[in-house]
Amino acid sequence: MRWIDKLERRFGRGGIPNFMNLILVGQVILWLLIMFVNGNLYSLFYLTRDGLLHGQIWRAITFLFLPTLTTQLFSLLLQLYFYWWIGNSLERAWGDFRFTVYILVGMLGAVLSCLLTGAAGSSGIFLSMFFAYAWMWPDQQILLFFFLPVKIKWMGWAAMAYWLLQFLTGSVPAKLSLVFGLAGFLAFFGKEIFDWCRSQVTDYKRRQDWNNRFR
Repeated sequence: MRWIDKLERRFGRGGIPNFMNLILVGQVILWLLIMFVNGNLYSLFYLTRDGLLHGQIWRAITFLFLPTLTTQLFSLLLQLYFYWWIGNSLERAWGDFRFTVYILVGMLGAVLSCLLTGAAGSSGIFLSMFFAYAWMWPDQQILLFFFLPVKIKWMGWAAMAYWLLQFLTGSVPAKLSLVFGLAGFLAFFGKEIFDWCRSQVTDYKRRQDWNNRFR
């Protein structure tokens, strides 16, 4: 990640402290306002191409703070806790600046996706955070459904399989949205993933050649 090292040396003090907590607090506030004050606020803050082209630039930021609209309070709190857990873990590991850049790259990807497809949301950014967590700490164990121990890497593979299924079956705008949604993850880990894939292919070919030699 030479590019991020250069940015950090030059702008390292520009990170937003507790960025993940600010995002989650914003989501809680907006959830309360949308659910109990004015439901039309959601359409005002959502990221749409028409809105951006009409000068509503705030949408490029406010979409990140839009919560999942659910009346199931437990489900919402569980989701927010999960975001808090992975987000703060990444922020502690990287520092404020790198985590801020990761989110901003994801936001830029969402805006590009919006301009190409017409609309975009923040789900890709949070998915990319989960992928980053699974990539960095694959063997960490969590309790799925509060009782089933599962390594985070298996949840990561399951999420990737679901992402791939959506990509293969989705329309062209959906495919673009899915790819741009992972902008932060690809920018930070793209080279590592490419090197890992190449290593896996090389190892597989080497094993096949070894097995064929002794047949």
